[in-house]
Amino acid sequence: MPSDFDFLFGRWAVTHRRLKERHVGGDDWLEFKGVVTCEPRLDGVVNVEEHRREGQPFGFALRTFDLKARRWSIYWVNPAEGLLQAPVHGRFDNGVGMFEGDDVDGGRPIRARYVWSQIKANSARWAQAFSLDGGATWETNWVMDFVRSEAV
Repeated sequence: MPSDFDFLFGRWAVTHRRLKERHVGGDDWLEFKGVVTCEPRLDGVVNVEEHRREGQPFGFALRTFDLKARRWSIYWVNPAEGLLQAPVHGRFDNGVGMFEGDDVDGGRPIRARYVWSQIKANSARWAQAFSLDGGATWETNWVMDFVRSEAV
């Protein structure tokens, strides 16, 4: 539904946890804080999300809802590259959003998965996992915990 991401509109304080090294079976995480703003466009069929870290641009998400297929496509832009990365596609079911797509990480083909969960009025969680074996196994490598922050 175009309203699936309505929970995310506004300003958020975000705690990021990212694996320092992916695809090595490690458990060494880097933690940092960020700020996110998310706004709807075109009556919710599109939404945009800007990420900042220490006041600097960190990333940008663009989401589009395909009204015919009834699914979302999510694109990420890294400001260091300025390019739309390969999208993930999916939908929400029972309050959990699951989105998957093919991508490349470190020169290797991967399957990427984004999961939105623990969605409440003032908090939510997003997690990213990569699979090197077509989705048989997954390694979560980035988790963002969102807390609503109108003062941001």
